[in-house]
Amino acid sequence: MNLLIKRIAVCLLITLVSVAGYGQDVLWASKVLGYSSEYRPSQVGHAYRSKQILGIPNKLPDFGDSPCAWSPAEADGRNEEWIKVGFEKSIALKQIAIAENFNPGAIARVYAYDESGKEYLVSETAVAQMTAKGRMFRVFPTQNINANAVKIVLQPGKVSGFNQIDAIGISANAAPIEAVINFAPTLIKAHRENMGKAINTNAQEVAPIISPDGKTLYFTRNNFEGNIGTPAQDVWYSTLNDNGKWTDAVNIGPPINNAGNNAITSISADGRTIYLINVYRPDGSMVFGFSRSFKTKNGWTFPKESKMVNAVRSESTIEISVSPYENVLIMSVQRNDSEGKKDLYISFLQKDNSWSEPRNLGSVINSADYEGTPFLALDNKTLYFSSQGHSGYGEGDLFMTRRLDDTWLNWSRPENLGPNINSPLWDAFVNIPATGDYAYFSSSEKVMGQEDIFRIRMTPEIKPEPVAVVTGTVLEAETLKPVKSDIKADIKSNNQLFANATFDPETGDFKLILPQKEIYRISASGPGYFPVSEDIDLMDGAGAMTIKKNIYLQPIKAGQQIRLSNAMFSQSSAELIEASFPELDRIAETMKSYPAMEILLEGHTDNQGEVQKNVKLSADRVEQVKKYLLSKGIEARRIQTKAWGPARPIASNLTEQTRQKNRRVEFTILKI
Repeated sequence: MNLLIKRIAVCLLITLVSVAGYGQDVLWASKVLGYSSEYRPSQVGHAYRSKQILGIPNKLPDFGDSPCAWSPAEADGRNEEWIKVGFEKSIALKQIAIAENFNPGAIARVYAYDESGKEYLVSETAVAQMTAKGRMFRVFPTQNINANAVKIVLQPGKVSGFNQIDAIGISANAAPIEAVINFAPTLIKAHRENMGKAINTNAQEVAPIISPDGKTLYFTRNNFEGNIGTPAQDVWYSTLNDNGKWTDAVNIGPPINNAGNNAITSISADGRTIYLINVYRPDGSMVFGFSRSFKTKNGWTFPKESKMVNAVRSESTIEISVSPYENVLIMSVQRNDSEGKKDLYISFLQKDNSWSEPRNLGSVINSADYEGTPFLALDNKTLYFSSQGHSGYGEGDLFMTRRLDDTWLNWSRPENLGPNINSPLWDAFVNIPATGDYAYFSSSEKVMGQEDIFRIRMTPEIKPEPVAVVTGTVLEAETLKPVKSDIKADIKSNNQLFANATFDPETGDFKLILPQKEIYRISASGPGYFPVSEDIDLMDGAGAMTIKKNIYLQPIKAGQQIRLSNAMFSQSSAELIEASFPELDRIAETMKSYPAMEILLEGHTDNQGEVQKNVKLSADRVEQVKKYLLSKGIEARRIQTKAWGPARPIASNLTEQTRQKNRRVEFTILKI
């Protein structure tokens, strides 16, 4: 059950361009029209199958064995092997590019086909064993062909070993097609930094998990004499002191660490819930799965299993990234529908707190090789992961992709994080705090031991989208004493619950981390207090920020007056807007909890316009609020109404900003 730390064949996805520039139009094969055979080493996945030849190359500019390439069934067959591919449209053919990633030199003939299906022999070469491990084989036809298909013929018996073809492309441009890795160029300015002796040792340090506030770094230490379960792996942590230095790491201890393999895989947005590999049993044993533990004033609780529908039980390792908001998780595992080795899957939290059956994230992210170590950033959109199936610099590289919609199944093409993060060796397990200033990751190059923890300053191109940290306390409005409370953040535009938090005076301020470019409704509730809500407008997206916000609750008692949001109605209308429903629902739920409660609803306006029209508008508005509460099962006898119009302002009517405060609905608790 060790945390996944394996070296497997590198398999790379690349962007191809001409030497002259990035504007060359290259068509890559979009369909397989026929083939002689394909290598099928496994019934799970599509490694080495004919479909691997489609699209842009998955190996070059690196060379070597790759499950992301097509290979004939036999390594040294006596018979010729062939594959024919089609393209989305016909072009005036000037060049054919064939990505030979492994044991090149077996191509004997190349044919092109026009729209009528006429065949043209465009290349015939002598087959011979080559010293090069791979190449981009280019053919420049001399005939005038408007081509939409290509066929290549191999003679495998003359070049020992499996002959693999990663991709076939055509172009109307004769400038030689080359392969480059797709990464953000500005990252060249950054330099990775070993975290030093406070964190790294001659053992193995991997899987950094940085707390959202950036002040605590958790990680996994393996093969270390200070572990509880030597030589098994334990969780260790270091804190950032007031001088900006990381303290010497300490073992987190029981119940997180025991005699088995222990590792933190995710942390919640408020830093008070951690997710761990394996299921902890009371007798100290562990089984495959994952668990979570909660931080209290006395330390971390005994980990409790997180259950998943149809979770894979045959694997010995699992890598999981639970969203900081704990509503989705992304896991790396091999299942029957995997593209090849381990793929990334999405699962959603269900009402019973179990997780839905995993769904494959698709071929944009997943390849016929390995994808793992996922990390979903605090913007809930940017996903970082390691892969041996996308173009890179070594044995395994780190990549970034962004979620394109709310299905969680559409993602941008993965982007390599660049040569200053990715080394010729193994790089994985990236993790980023709320500020987005540094990325923390594991690497095998230039280390003190086996693998070490590094960090690198982020550039805008690979940062998650900015978030705001909202933190504060919940107080009783009259006495200012702290109130233990539940806090929620809804997206105001669709009333969708986005995040939860708790405020407990014994454990400190509540914390919400909210992606920007949204307006949120923050609500707090506690026993004996009326729920309250306030809006926070983060539409400007001004960059990472911290907002200090205290919330004040009114006790539920006779005579208590509570003001509702002044944005419950359309302009100059009594029509309730949908965004007001959650606040009215809280009134209804409170009245259901107090069956004897009776209230007085009062409507107010500013002094603009005719007085009688304003009085009628305020009357219509409180009637609409009453009607809504009745629809939720509240009896009419429990609700009285009063319309004041502009008669009772609470602010000046001289400016629009102050007039907004006067346009309000209030209710008073008459009895409980």
